[in-house]
Amino acid sequence: MRRTDTTLLEQMRINDEEINTRMKLLDLDEASLTLIANQKHLIETNIDLIVEEFYQRQTSVEEISLLIGDADTLQRLTNAQRRYVLDLFSGIYDGEYVNNRLRIGLVHKRIGVEPKLYLSAVKTLKGLIVSILRDNIKDQDLLYDTVTALNGLIFFDTTLVFDTYIDSLVGEIESAKRKTEAYAKSLEAKVQERTKQLEAQAKIDPLTGISNQRAMQEGLRREMSSAKRRGTELSLVYFDVDKFKLVNDQQGHIKGDEMLKHIGQAMKESVREVDICCRYGGDEFCLILPECKLIDAARICQYIIDRYEKRYPDSSLSMGIASLKPDDQFDDEQLIRLADEQMYLAKACEGSKICY
Repeated sequence: MRRTDTTLLEQMRINDEEINTRMKLLDLDEASLTLIANQKHLIETNIDLIVEEFYQRQTSVEEISLLIGDADTLQRLTNAQRRYVLDLFSGIYDGEYVNNRLRIGLVHKRIGVEPKLYLSAVKTLKGLIVSILRDNIKDQDLLYDTVTALNGLIFFDTTLVFDTYIDSLVGEIESAKRKTEAYAKSLEAKVQERTKQLEAQAKIDPLTGISNQRAMQEGLRREMSSAKRRGTELSLVYFDVDKFKLVNDQQGHIKGDEMLKHIGQAMKESVREVDICCRYGGDEFCLILPECKLIDAARICQYIIDRYEKRYPDSSLSMGIASLKPDDQFDDEQLIRLADEQMYLAKACEGSKICY
């Protein structure tokens, strides 16, 4: 249920029993409340004097004057203060009375009245009311009992005002806490997402957009372990661009980079989704082909050569393929070395060549 669907009395869980308990704590019994109510006519007669003098004193304080701000607001406050004082002497101190007092605390908190200013105002108001009582009640014992009862009722009101004042502060703190927690979770999610992005970027070759050497080594170990576990064959392709140094020396590094980018694109267009395209370094590339026999790996290599030579007919690729069969016991470094050896066999021939 939303807070706006309940009264302040319900929000603060104040029922008739709680009201009676608070009054007993402040010695506010039926007799003392009757003493206050008996002065209702006297207060009604002097209400304009009390309220006028009250705001003359209040507006002389710069902090309070700044809070009030303008004549219209002052007029509304004057009317509200009249009702507040008259309610003190109404003789009716029920749930509605309590709810109105609770609302005063909420309003004062919202407009930024500090507790010190509120208590100062209460002291000023009580002094003005007591002054009227002293001028008109000649029986000193009756005056004493009436003022004592009035003190208790004003304390009762003040506890209610500060209950909502504090509850409002707690609500703001809880709201701020929820917002902070939500922001922290959002920030944490962003950090995790950014961390994943950075981790992914750390495994990508920035020039070609395919996996770098680090990712290639991790992927190869992972796929070799998986192949041994499943009893399947894995192929590794190792290749480079023939006479690539001459390209850089004679045509420049921009041309060389363009060729390497095209190889990366040709690899991605030729392989299956499960295959891993890698730039091992410089002009050297690798392909990790899970569950792929040598003959099928050679077919993929030919796809890459065809795409490459269509763009660069005067350049060639030397490709070597090694495979890991279920009964083989060598590790990833040995598999790379075997593929590298096959690549150098391919280099013995002119033009693009695949050896396995």
